[in-house]
Amino acid sequence: MTEANQAGRGACARGERGGARFNFVVIILLIAMAAYSAYNYAPVAYSAYVYKDFMQETVNKAAYPPGQTSAWVEQQLRTAAREHNLPEDAEFHVQREEGRIAARVTWTRPVQLPGYVYEYNFNHTVRSSGFINPN
Repeated sequence: MTEANQAGRGACARGERGGARFNFVVIILLIAMAAYSAYNYAPVAYSAYVYKDFMQETVNKAAYPPGQTSAWVEQQLRTAAREHNLPEDAEFHVQREEGRIAARVTWTRPVQLPGYVYEYNFNHTVRSSGFINPN
């Protein structure tokens, strides 16, 4: 190899090492941002998922004989909202429709993401799987 080729290779090799280090830092930053996002988002999404299941279970219990009132369903949902760390301003609507109990809960919670605040909107309606006894 000539001296010019060796000198040229040395300059490229030094530049390539810096490029690899920069890529590594960028990848680590992206992974850290994804982990931070998941850390903030996952608990809110999990609470919403578990609460949806609780809502369905509650209206089904209320429709099963001897049955419960709409006020009982709302009271159960409000109590569980505190246990599931839902916002204080959550709205609860429980009514009887077409021989079933229907419950609707809505709330919004801000979730901090890197450089952005995401508004997690929960708006879920459940209907009892059984019919209410008209007595």
